[in-house]
Amino acid sequence: MAGELTLKAGVELGVVPTHIKFVGGLVPDDDGRLPRNPDGQLTVIAELAALKEESPAPVQSAQITVFPGVHEGDTDDLISGIRNLGMEVHIIMMVGGADPMNPADEDKVVEMLVSGLEVAKKYNIKQVASTSAEEWMQPGATPKTGEAFDAAVAQDVKAHVRAYNEAGVEGSCIESWDLEFLRGGEFQTFTSLAKIWEVVKTANAQIGKPFFKVMVDAAHCGDSELSIEENQALIWQIAKADEMGMFHCSAKTTRGCLTTDDGWIGSLLATAAKTGKLKNVFVEIFHHEDAALEGLRNLDPGHGLDTTDGRTYRQTVIDGMVEVTHRLNNLVTRGHLQGA
Repeated sequence: MAGELTLKAGVELGVVPTHIKFVGGLVPDDDGRLPRNPDGQLTVIAELAALKEESPAPVQSAQITVFPGVHEGDTDDLISGIRNLGMEVHIIMMVGGADPMNPADEDKVVEMLVSGLEVAKKYNIKQVASTSAEEWMQPGATPKTGEAFDAAVAQDVKAHVRAYNEAGVEGSCIESWDLEFLRGGEFQTFTSLAKIWEVVKTANAQIGKPFFKVMVDAAHCGDSELSIEENQALIWQIAKADEMGMFHCSAKTTRGCLTTDDGWIGSLLATAAKTGKLKNVFVEIFHHEDAALEGLRNLDPGHGLDTTDGRTYRQTVIDGMVEVTHRLNNLVTRGHLQGA
């Protein structure tokens, strides 16, 4: 079945394998060891191999989570395993247990970011990403506005530029760093394209080039306070500044089957394509029973819906890959996206 559907667009199409669950699939144990199947193979590698084998649409790359403290041998197995499948490797650097907006936590945040950047340098990875503008799911946290927002931006920029410098990113293999915002409740302050762009453009002004990028995640855009039209206008502006990064095809609220997103993926993906700056597209689906995401289900019961409609999660992801491939191909057909 693999390879039956050709990608005609001049972009890279990949997957974020969150559908295998963070707990039991992606998160290391207390000893820093990553989950493996009964055959001893890393769970994520086994799943990526199956996706590549079973998907009629191409799976050209994988964006994987990188946690501080993972066993070095497991990191070797993870990255070499993906490359042995013929896929490009992208990493999402995970930051937890510290608030990037708090000056008192700056050293902890920088240490975690530098750890991820060092992994990227060691393995010659060109693009990194992080959800590191604020701490995830903090009970009682309230949105920062006015002068408090400006201070949060300044502290985020300070921490990220410091990590950039301390990790020796300048002149390294790393070509870009995407920052991702999250929906309200997950984050309280950086909850829209407009807000995270303030961090990105301020950081880029400090280092003198558009190295930091804004990740466009259709799910988070859909759950933000901005309309489709407002997001589209921002995408044009961000791309014009050469500060638009990768695009995540993920459904708002449910984070499940792409048919549940009510038009956000199609609208925003088309806009991103028309800017001429779209380079990387990823399909991202979450498992509705992932133990690590209980807080999200409590925040919004819509996140806990089973949207597979009787399919396995693997098949649901494959269907998403097929749908997005057709979307990209038809954007080429309509003259909105450059061909391969």
